[in-house]
Amino acid sequence: MIWDFRGPAASKTAEHHVIHLKEYITIEGLNNNLTGVSHINDMLSIAYMVVDESEMHIVRDALKPHRGEIYEKQ
Repeated sequence: MIWDFRGPAASKTAEHHVIHLKEYITIEGLNNNLTGVSHINDMLSIAYMVVDESEMHIVRDALKPHRGEIYEKQ
């Protein structure tokens, strides 16, 4: 699940969002705890969270990400 943050404060906002994603993972006892931030450029950063397919619908409906992608371990 991916959240896009735009503007001059995008990087700080994305980093702060990950704090809340980690809290949610702990509170809900989710199976996966992979989260992170990717800084695309000075005006765009993303926060992401990987969830198991079995938990995807519940988490998606609760957290309303901007978009999603299938994650495969490399």
